[in-house]
Amino acid sequence: MSNYIKSTDFAVKDGLLTGNPLKIVSGTEINDEYNAIQTAVGTKADTLSPTLTGVPLSPTATVGTNSAQLATTAFVTTALTNYNSVVETLLQALYPVGTIYTNATSGTNPATLVGFGTWEAFGTGRVLVGLDSSNTLMDGVEETGGSADSVVVSHSHTATVSDPGHTHVISRIFVESGINAFDYGGGLVGTSVNTESSATGITVANSTTGSSGTNANLQPFITVYYWKRTA
Repeated sequence: MSNYIKSTDFAVKDGLLTGNPLKIVSGTEINDEYNAIQTAVGTKADTLSPTLTGVPLSPTATVGTNSAQLATTAFVTTALTNYNSVVETLLQALYPVGTIYTNATSGTNPATLVGFGTWEAFGTGRVLVGLDSSNTLMDGVEETGGSADSVVVSHSHTATVSDPGHTHVISRIFVESGINAFDYGGGLVGTSVNTESSATGITVANSTTGSSGTNANLQPFITVYYWKRTA
């Protein structure tokens, strides 16, 4: 056989290319191989609690994966983007156009706080009341009314007098003409007359008393920030 090499032909075997199973490996080559193996092993991470350096790469899991697979930055970014999108969709459903947003301590525009929509301050200096279709003052959206000042309802005063007028009777005696008043039987004639009738003079005078009604018609209240979403 042309490729037959005697077992004692060491010079020929030693001259074979590296990797040939018939080649005789010298001590130098063994050291080189050993060092290369050591270097390779030394640069590999342990399987138990490895410490990685550089920029290690890993396959990116699909959205929705729920397993022990490593999550890459690409996976996390996509998941956060989807999460934020879901949260915004939910908030937009909870705060549609026309919704009133209330905050007890912060006057920051809700567009900054929730991250969407156009909002305007609403109901400044007013309390909110539910629409009442049976009351013409409150049967439409955003109708306003009421006053901060006390209002005296129109009214009148009536005095009832039990004596609208009366007369007094005055009796008088006079001598009938042609008769001696001192004759027996008299000749005296008695009559009576009435005084003129006069009504009792009673008047009701207008008068004021008490304190000013300015800002005295307010119910107990507490202030908050109101915003209405307009777009």
